[in-house]
This record gives sequence, structure tokens and C-alpha cells, in this order.
Amino acid sequence: MKTDGMFHLFRLAAVVLCAGCLPVAGWPPIPESLDRPGHSGESSPQVTPVIFRLPEKSVPAPAPPAADEPLQLSIEQAILLVLKNNRDLQARQLTPVIAGTFEQIERGKFDPELFGEAEYFKEKASETSRSSGGLYQVAGTDTYAVTGLRQFLPTGTAVEAGLSHERNISNREPELQTARAGLTLTQSLLRGLGPSVNLVAVRQAELETLASLDELRGFTETLVAETETAYWNYVLAGEKIAIFEESLRVARKQREEIELRIQVGVLPEIEVAAARAEEALRVQALIDARSQLEDRRLRLLRLISPSVNGHLDQPMEAVSGPRLELNPIEDLKDRLQLAEKSRPDLNEARLRLQQNRLETIYTRNGLLPRLDFFIALGKTGYVDTFSAAFRELDGNTYNFTVGLRLSHILGNRAAHAKDVAAHASRQQAAAAIDNLKQLIRLEVRLGINEVERARQQIGATRETRIFQEQTLAAEKERFDVGTSTALEVAQAQRDLLQIQIAEVETIVNYRIALVKLYLAEGSLLDRRGVSIQR
Repeated sequence: MKTDGMFHLFRLAAVVLCAGCLPVAGWPPIPESLDRPGHSGESSPQVTPVIFRLPEKSVPAPAPPAADEPLQLSIEQAILLVLKNNRDLQARQLTPVIAGTFEQIERGKFDPELFGEAEYFKEKASETSRSSGGLYQVAGTDTYAVTGLRQFLPTGTAVEAGLSHERNISNREPELQTARAGLTLTQSLLRGLGPSVNLVAVRQAELETLASLDELRGFTETLVAETETAYWNYVLAGEKIAIFEESLRVARKQREEIELRIQVGVLPEIEVAAARAEEALRVQALIDARSQLEDRRLRLLRLISPSVNGHLDQPMEAVSGPRLELNPIEDLKDRLQLAEKSRPDLNEARLRLQQNRLETIYTRNGLLPRLDFFIALGKTGYVDTFSAAFRELDGNTYNFTVGLRLSHILGNRAAHAKDVAAHASRQQAAAAIDNLKQLIRLEVRLGINEVERARQQIGATRETRIFQEQTLAAEKERFDVGTSTALEVAQAQRDLLQIQIAEVETIVNYRIALVKLYLAEGSLLDRRGVSIQR
């Protein structure tokens, strides 16, 4: 019977081991209940994402329009909606929250740990008597329990305090109850010594949180710039439609006048061909302009996401005009300094460099041998009853251990390689920052150059448009007296149309150039009164 019992025990152990070797596909599915809130008696934690603080005098969000009415949207409301509703931004607002949890994870390594253990051992065996050489049966049980508290400190010190009890019962010896209270302290003397080394991971996690905030700021600035650009492009598309509709009305009126003159015999019939061709060109241009307006409406609505369902069907009307006061830029030095201070990608790169510096501290410490000083103190009580064993701790029994523990890997190639890699990464990060500074200065200068070009073009195109209007009026007068043709009038109308479009484009381009300049400076959110709040 004993043999059968052992056989069943070994067979059970073999089944357990084989089950652990099955491929993942052969394992049972994970119950869906494990992913449900309240599975372990607790509700799922509510995670609050990083939020944006808007200006105190922020414009109100646009009211939901009635059915079939367009959404009246200003540029300020578009920025408000994109910060509130953009799906991509909502996902990225959780990144700093996730990064912040790693700070707590690294700090958790220094949290005190409460531990406990209990054992029960039973034995029945045969032993040989040293005096007689005969066999005798030994039966006994051992019970052991321990509890205590241990903690690792940033100084490189490990402290453990424990209280244990052991009970030994045997048919060959009297019962023995042992109680022990002990304190153990281990201090690193070389590798792992001091807060500067042991807090590296904590400091790196803190820097990672700050870097994630800069990364979020950079993405938000880019998103706001994209929204403003999309808004002004939508405005430009609407302005173009108005110009094309007016030019179509003029071309149609011109064609009707020519047809009337042909009917009364003032003009030959061939003159109507140019007028009809010009009218057809205006129709083509208007079709393209309306298609472009729809394209830009969809792109803008995708960014601001005013409603979850069916928001792409929402008609919209831009109420902000692109015209603004034109001022030349004369503070290049201040803008360059602002960019080096405010650009989120540059600030993030600086934080990464600090992380690399901390890594070199850690890897340099890893080159040292491991030398630990340890000391253990204990008080023990030996009696035959449970309660008396703990009372005996006040007696004169004690134990004391002190010593040094040394270990070192010969050659230590892995530690040397990690240290070289950390220093190389640090040098690489420093070189990348210098390169990024150069690129930022270039972007700011290019941005200023584009703003100035657009500003000057506004005045130039305005004058050209005025002269072109005068040219068209003169061409019509010559046509009325018979010294010009319908084709020449149509050409003058076409030239006026092109310059009218160019004038609107230069105004919108100036607006967009300013946005890109603010983005290059890293000041776009500040200029819009938006800040990130943890």
C-alpha cells in the first residue's frame, strides 16, 4: 500500500509538470470575468488624463446648431474644440499619466515589506544507534513560523527585523520550543553605495514624466497649428468661391451683352465665342472651388470632432476673417532666445540628456566590486512551552554575527560594455541637442522670412489688383467704342480674377506663416493662452 501511495504521488507530480510544458495555445482561455470591474471586490481605478488650462476669458464653445443649420465657428472656437474633442489628443493625454506611474514603481522599491512564513514538517525514519549499532525508529514533527519587516534604503542599506518560533517534537528527545527575535543590517560599501546611485531609476522616471509632458506639449502645438491652418484654408476656399461666383456673374453678363449686340448687328457673330469660353472656364473653376471647400470642411471637422456620430455631415460656416494688422518683425534675437527656451522638443532632448547622465553614474558604479558589511543581532529563548519561549527572550542567550562579503567578476566585460554604451549615448544626446538648436534657429529665421514675404506681398497684390481693375475698365471702354475685342476683354477679366485670388491667398498665407513661426518658436500655446496642467 505504501508503494502504491508513492506511485500515485509521483504520477500526480508528472501530470502537473507536463501540464506546465503545454504550448500557450493549449492552455484554457482566460475568463472574461477577470477583466470586469469589481472582479476582486474593487472598482476599476478612474484615470484622470492631463488637462489643458484655457485662458480665463476663453470664448464659449459653439452652441449645437439646429437641424440643417451650419455650425457657426470662429478660430478661437476651433482651437477650443480640438483641445476638447480630438481623438488622437485624448489618447496622448494619458501618456504623462502612464509615465508618472513609473515614478511610483521605482519609489516602491524602497517601501517596507511585511513578510511571513509557516512550515510544518513530519518525519518517520530509521536511524542507527552509535553505541549498539542497532536500528531504531524515529518519529517527529517540526513546526516553524516567522514574521517580520524588511526594507531597502536609498543609502544602500538593507534592514530586516524578524520574530520566529520553532517547535520540535520527537519520540527520542523532549519537546523543544524556540523563540527568536533578530535584526539584520547589510550595508553596501562599494557598488550600490549611496542615494546618488540607488535613486538613479527614480530620477530617470521623474525626468521621463517631464519629458512626456514636453512631448504632449509638442504634439498639442502641432495639432493646434494644423487646426488653425485648416481653418484658414477653409476660409480661403470660401473666399475663392465668392470670387468665382462674382466672376461667373460678370462673365455671364458680358456674354449676354455681346449676344444682344450681335442680334442688333453691332458685332459680328464670331465675338461671342470668346465670351462663351470665358463663361465655361468660370463654371469649371467654380466646380473645383466647391470641391476644394468640401475637402477642407471634412479635414477641419476631422480635427475638431464637434460630435461623436455623424460629425462629418455637419455643415459649417467660418465666421473669423483672415485680415489683421500687419507689423514688421524686428526682434529676431528675442525670438531665437524664446525658441531655445520654449521649444518642447528641445526641452525634451535636454531631459533625455539628463537621463543619460544619470545612466553613466549608474554604470560607472557598476564597475566596482561588490563589498557588503553585514551585522546580525538576535535574542533566543529555549524552553518546552510556547509562552515561556518568548518570556525567555529576556534571558542571557543571544547571537551576534558581523562580517564582510566580497564578490567581483573577473574582467567584468558586461559592466564595462554598459558603461561605454552609456557614455556614448550621453555624447550622442549632447550632439543631437547642438544639431537641434541649429535646426531651430534655421526654422525661426525661415519662418520670419516667410512672414515678411507674405506681409509685403499683401500690399503688392493689393496695388496690382487696383491697377488690374483699371485695366479691365479701360478695355471695356475700348470694346464699347469698337477698338477692342471680346477676347481682349475676357483676357483682362481673367487677369483680374487671378490677382483677386492671389490677394486673398497672400492674406491667408500671412496668417498661416504667423502660425508656423509661432510653432517654430514653441510659443503657439502660450500665445493662445493654453497651458498643460498635471
